[in-house]
Amino acid sequence: MSLPPREEIANLKSCSHGGINYAELRALGLTPATVLDFSVCTNPFMPPPGTEKAVTNIDTRQYPDSAATELRERLARTLGVTPDNILVGSGTTELIRLIALAYFRKQDPVLIIEPTYGEYELACRIAGAQPVKLRTGEANNFALKVTDAVNLIKDCRPRAIFICNPNNPTGQYLSCREVEQLVAAGSDGLLVIDEAYVNFAADTWPSVDLISGSNVVILRSMTKDYGLAGLRLGYAIAGSEVINILHKVCPPWNVNTVAQKTGFAVLEETDYLKQSQKKVTEAKQFLVGELSRLGYATLPSATNYFLIKAGNATEFRASLLKHGILVRDCTSFGLPGYVRIAPRTMPECRRLINIIEGFHPPGDPPKNSRSGIWKT
Repeated sequence: MSLPPREEIANLKSCSHGGINYAELRALGLTPATVLDFSVCTNPFMPPPGTEKAVTNIDTRQYPDSAATELRERLARTLGVTPDNILVGSGTTELIRLIALAYFRKQDPVLIIEPTYGEYELACRIAGAQPVKLRTGEANNFALKVTDAVNLIKDCRPRAIFICNPNNPTGQYLSCREVEQLVAAGSDGLLVIDEAYVNFAADTWPSVDLISGSNVVILRSMTKDYGLAGLRLGYAIAGSEVINILHKVCPPWNVNTVAQKTGFAVLEETDYLKQSQKKVTEAKQFLVGELSRLGYATLPSATNYFLIKAGNATEFRASLLKHGILVRDCTSFGLPGYVRIAPRTMPECRRLINIIEGFHPPGDPPKNSRSGIWKT
């Protein structure tokens, strides 16, 4: 008889993500190189040309720097903090798990505002903590009513609060004042602000100021900003005491040398990042306009990706995938009528629109309330 795992692990359900499912593509006779992936919200114009020069002649016989010293120092200069305020991780998902490992105890209440990234709940479950969920509503485009969150925080006194800002998948962005209210209400716990997509948002505010004198951890994703999904790279910003605690549970050599060197190199490309952000905005505006023309309702979003009403999201995704197009079925977020789309290059965006346009006869708008509406 095999040795059973901890009860929390035995009952654990996996978390669905966007991106390519390689086994699925093989079953359909497709290859990753032939699929246009609109399901991931990474920068399609990155990394900058010439970045690969930074990683030439790397000696793979040496272990990477466990402290990612050079990258932390470079990030610190950009952010206006000290290297002691930064922990580099293999993507923000690793950092979320480290936070849970370091701080969450069995049955600790942890507030999660949904719909949102599923890894927050998964990290809680692994640690044995108890997610307390506050779900925003479709009627208000999934915007959070902060007073509801503040009241719930006062009632349950959570060990931690997860805020995805801008939120995945809805694109809603909380103001500085709204986040400060959550910080004040949850002062006994940890406030984790996941800003993986903040560099694609307009009219942002300086959240880094919040780490001074409060239990706030900010997560950022270089994977998203610079199109480094294959390398996995993110970082946490917090007070030095919090960073020291996270260091204690962080695996050694958690960020490989190629990722560290590439991360340092792309931070030097500030102009290229600004140019790509502008192109991402233009591509998003094109997609929203064309989808609206075709009769699809799109939800307001402060960042690069956005939700569209698609009737049956699973069928909509499957129909597109037959044409080599991948979008994010939001059923796993509890939104079975929505898909999430992130812009790619303009030629690729035009291809997506052309394929969707063929799903229904000209002049016949999509019947978003029903399934089975697509021609393939």
